[in-house]
Amino acid sequence: MPGQKANETTRREQILKAAYDVALRRGIDGLTVRAVAARARLSHGLVLFHFKRKDQLGLALLDRVLTTTLSLTVPGEIGAIPNPRERLQALFRHEMQRLSGQPPRIRLFLEYWARGVHNAVIRGKISAELDRYRAAFRTIAEAALRTEPGRLDPGTASGLAAAAVSLIIGYSVQAMIDPDQFDNQDYLAAVHGMLGLLPAAA
Repeated sequence: MPGQKANETTRREQILKAAYDVALRRGIDGLTVRAVAARARLSHGLVLFHFKRKDQLGLALLDRVLTTTLSLTVPGEIGAIPNPRERLQALFRHEMQRLSGQPPRIRLFLEYWARGVHNAVIRGKISAELDRYRAAFRTIAEAALRTEPGRLDPGTASGLAAAAVSLIIGYSVQAMIDPDQFDNQDYLAAVHGMLGLLPAAA
């Protein structure tokens, strides 16, 4: 029945939101069915009806973490920048600010990352999302490199995209772990030197 299906979808979303809140505060180890049920104000049994085991809930939560962390949405004002090089620069800065401004989310992402070393399912999900994130950057990098005579060869755009993503994630990790000692202006100046296309921050 359509109404029942919609109700189940809403309930599942309620549970996942509660799981996300619990994990942000307690980490993955604190993600228990009981804690999620309490946060969602639902019965323990109802959570188990939608997610039969704790690991199913954890994997569903990972999908949410990846979507909110590594899903690249180009803001309209950046997409409207006519110069491809400037568009790439603006997107790079935007993503650095977006991810570094969400320390709990990055911490949760890194917890899953660490678990993925020994868990093929988690590792596969993270790898696939990173592939999509790099691909989104690669499209914009290709357009930017076309404005640089002699710079576009088969591996350049992919390499630039991979480097940009690594620098964005690395920036976010350092800003989270040691915010008082981390100088974002120095970081961006170093990025300018390494990638060439990206200027020191304004």
